[in-house]
Amino acid sequence: MRIGDIEVLAVMDGTGTERAADILTRPGVDDPWACHRHHLGPDGTLTLPLGAFLVRGGERTVLVDAGVGPHDDGRYRGGALLDSLAAHGTAPGDVTDVVFTHLHFDHVGWASVEGRPVFPNAVYRAHRADWQHFVTGDIATPEAVAKLSPVEGRLELFDTDFTLAPGIDALHLPGHTPGTTVYVLSGGGRRALLLGDVVHSVVQFGERDWQVVWDVDPAAASAVRNRIADRAADTDDLLVAAHLPGMRFGRILAADGHRRFVAA
Repeated sequence: MRIGDIEVLAVMDGTGTERAADILTRPGVDDPWACHRHHLGPDGTLTLPLGAFLVRGGERTVLVDAGVGPHDDGRYRGGALLDSLAAHGTAPGDVTDVVFTHLHFDHVGWASVEGRPVFPNAVYRAHRADWQHFVTGDIATPEAVAKLSPVEGRLELFDTDFTLAPGIDALHLPGHTPGTTVYVLSGGGRRALLLGDVVHSVVQFGERDWQVVWDVDPAAASAVRNRIADRAADTDDLLVAAHLPGMRFGRILAADGHRRFVAA
């Protein structure tokens, strides 16, 4: 897909499997998935694509997130990201920037492998609030520490919104995690938003009150989700979240006060 002079491509790494009722719920609704069975497997599971987005424009080759990595714990399986990049004509050494929407394990898996950065020429960028939460804080996660400590020598932390390159802007929208960042691509009169884990399922675009077990601040996360969806409704803005089916972009349509996501 092209947004003006910018090319953006989904890059698959693997899949994760979760019991939907364990991760996405609605307060006061006993069986919120009753009207959404078509999104689930026959055993009530939700399949989550794992991967990244490759953004190419001008002299920059940017990877937004870094998949789950060469990982298999029975529920989350990765390992295909480098081959997927190669299929798009991109080698690890071609990547100029690795930027993270947030620092959960399934978004940083290819930051480093066996203690060495996978993308040797890239500058790695993360929001300072997430770095402090996941890597250096009192509740740092072992996965983040192991994957991200090896890239500290190539790391730039940020704590404000910024423009990475013409047509590539970073917006800090905390809620899912303290440093959650949405990347906005723009050009030629078009916009596309890379949401990371602001949204985990298309049901959250249609119904406002879904809660996700991984949101650090559920109220803030819900407010961010709904604000983005409301602003995008009935515009030409394209949205994609990391775990939506096929990692496909789509638009928000609204009618009679109801929203729905339609894949492009």
